[in-house]
Amino acid sequence: MPAWGLGKRGWQGKSDPVAGHWQEMAGLSVDVSEVVYVPSLDAPEDKPHPFVYFITILNEGSEEITFFGRKWIVREESEVFVLEGDGIVGEQPSLGPGERFSYNSYHVLAAKGWAEGAFYGLTESGRRISVPIPRFEMELPGWA
Repeated sequence: MPAWGLGKRGWQGKSDPVAGHWQEMAGLSVDVSEVVYVPSLDAPEDKPHPFVYFITILNEGSEEITFFGRKWIVREESEVFVLEGDGIVGEQPSLGPGERFSYNSYHVLAAKGWAEGAFYGLTESGRRISVPIPRFEMELPGWA
């Protein structure tokens, strides 16, 4: 279980970690600017299709926020996977008002699918916040 408290059953045993424990904060947004199929990346035999995604988190609010966890919901064909972890690409970025954090990473799939999720953090005043990651599609190109 990630150190920040979200296990498979959610924060303090709740099924939805956002409901009742995490608040969305005005001024926070996530943009998924691009999703690219990159077959040259390493991928396991059972999930041979890597999709690189590019994400920017923007803080247009009035408080500094430190992000310390994330949750992904990934669907491919008839399966849904929930992935949780500490940090964002190995970091715990702090964003002051007007600041942004950009990164890229990838998911590997057996076929087409989609992903969505949330980043979790704390404001400088100690409030737990979440910011949703909008759903994005991962579809194989016609040449794959």
